[in-house]
Amino acid sequence: MQAKRIIPCLDVDDGRVVKGIKFKEIQDAGDPVELARRYNDEGADEITFLDIGASYKSRATLLEIVRQVAAEVFIPLCVGGGIRNAEDMRDAMNAGADKVSVCTSALARPELLAEMARAYGRQCVVLSIDAKRVEASQGDNSGQSGGPVVWHAYSHGGRTDTGIDALAWAVQAVELGAGEILLNSIDADGTGAGYDLELTAAMLEAVPVPVIASGGAGDLDQIAGVLKNPGADAALVASLLHFGKTTIPAIKKHAESQGILVRW
Repeated sequence: MQAKRIIPCLDVDDGRVVKGIKFKEIQDAGDPVELARRYNDEGADEITFLDIGASYKSRATLLEIVRQVAAEVFIPLCVGGGIRNAEDMRDAMNAGADKVSVCTSALARPELLAEMARAYGRQCVVLSIDAKRVEASQGDNSGQSGGPVVWHAYSHGGRTDTGIDALAWAVQAVELGAGEILLNSIDADGTGAGYDLELTAAMLEAVPVPVIASGGAGDLDQIAGVLKNPGADAALVASLLHFGKTTIPAIKKHAESQGILVRW
């Protein structure tokens, strides 16, 4: 059995870590270099940096932060936000990233995933999917009582409904070259009400690559719950860590007490 990973997520805007609720109500959460250093020392398995501004200026700021962090920590770093082509990926990798995450740009041009995989290998390509439950379309069988739940992939930081089925998009993306899925539940994000277990289970069934569950962690039981067999391969955690409600060791000890294999 492969050990589960605990991954702190640093949403960075204008050089600061921020956190919101359902991609809104953004508030300051601290200095990214200081937080990354703390999580590294506590035993995080990876760190994910996401440029939520996604402009050229904010991406340049993020890459400078990644350079500073890469010089001090020794765990994998994933960088995302505003990556539009293989050159942007190269810049992120040169700054110290081990993986690069894409969302909106891949939805707009799916072949980007193949270009990234050719350049650096699929193990470095992470597809971030911002998924939200939607009303099934009129006349669609899924709209009938008892039909399957529908999730759409959203772009532009969760602001635009692409109308694309999130599960079908993940399948296509893996075929193109995505080596991992970062699954963000817009409905659960920042609520503390728990991960979307139904969405996570559906994604695990749909794709053969690792799935990182993101959005909604409110307590240790919820984190353990999303990792339990078959469970996500990793859990992304933000607010609980940033605002001092728990620590990486506490998360891992609790998960271990629930029979989950974790890395130490």
